Amino acid sequence: MRILAAMSGGVDSAVAAARAVDAGHDVVGVHLALSRAGGTLRTGSRGCCTIEDAMDARRVADLLGIPFYVWDFSERFRDDVIEDFISEYRAGRTPNPCMRCNEKIKFAALLERALELGFDAVCTGHYAVVHKGPRGWELHRASDAAKDQSYVLGVLTQEQLAHTMFPLGTTPSKEIVRAEAEARGLRVARKPDSHDICFIPDGDTRGWLADKVGTAPGPILDSDGVEVGRHDGAHAYTVGQRRGLALGTPAPDGRPRFVLEVRPVTNTVVVGPKEALAISEIAGARLTWAGPAPEDTTFACDVQIRAHADPVPAHAEWGPDGLRVTPAEPFSGVAPGQTAVLYDGTRVIGQFTIDRTASAVPA
Repeated sequence: MRILAAMSGGVDSAVAAARAVDAGHDVVGVHLALSRAGGTLRTGSRGCCTIEDAMDARRVADLLGIPFYVWDFSERFRDDVIEDFISEYRAGRTPNPCMRCNEKIKFAALLERALELGFDAVCTGHYAVVHKGPRGWELHRASDAAKDQSYVLGVLTQEQLAHTMFPLGTTPSKEIVRAEAEARGLRVARKPDSHDICFIPDGDTRGWLADKVGTAPGPILDSDGVEVGRHDGAHAYTVGQRRGLALGTPAPDGRPRFVLEVRPVTNTVVVGPKEALAISEIAGARLTWAGPAPEDTTFACDVQIRAHADPVPAHAEWGPDGLRVTPAEPFSGVAPGQTAVLYDGTRVIGQFTIDRTASAVPA
């Protein structure tokens, strides 16, 4: 098979490309330039897709003896990921840019170009498993639960899965991948994993948003509508947040307060006790199936609402208006804009963007 290996410059994509070569495929490496700030350098484990990363990817490709290219996807990344991130926060929602990048860049724009150029599949260093089941292509959790990335890949469709390879999916641990990289003589063997939001390398999301969106002072209210503090922009807050509230009026019972709601129209943040974060139902649209759609409109599943959250048993129902999920136990701190990924055991059923919730606490 002709394989296009997406090489980020990290150890995972390097070993994935090497395994594709070992399997006898005709492999070409490509690094995606996602930022117009060409001089940007990585700071430890923060940031990605930098000049340093591109050079690391090229060295790996040279060692593997495969062709290597850098493709400029910065404009598409800006429009589909960064601008989406800003607009979602402006609307009072909490987006997941990694999901959007996988949906719009790595497995849409990149895969589309790869197929146009005659490649059979795109290979990446993600930790997940793809195989063909009785009803079509399926996406499953990785063998290493600690590294499993099936949640952020839940946006992939069956058509995309048919042209995707994850060579690391069945590897028992990340340490095995690093040891393999060392044995192959790859300099990236001990390179730190990237984390946080790649286009905010200093990790200061609030400061970054203030620069992009601006500041707009407004009230922080308690659940009774009493002003208990002020903020510089509701966009800087997300449901479930506890730190950084700087409330001028302490709660009467002395307990900590959390963000319960962000109201962008009135530029208001509402806070309250932790128990008020309990959610008995989530619903939303932008629904996609990672494999064949469920045969019934109601079905049992596990649902995961964050990349590193534990799955929760739930009941789901879908129809023309989207999908509603009722967990066996209430969720805590669900923010509109988050992605809910549904599982049947290890298999990803599909995903949707949360835009409505029902409180588990009586009004």
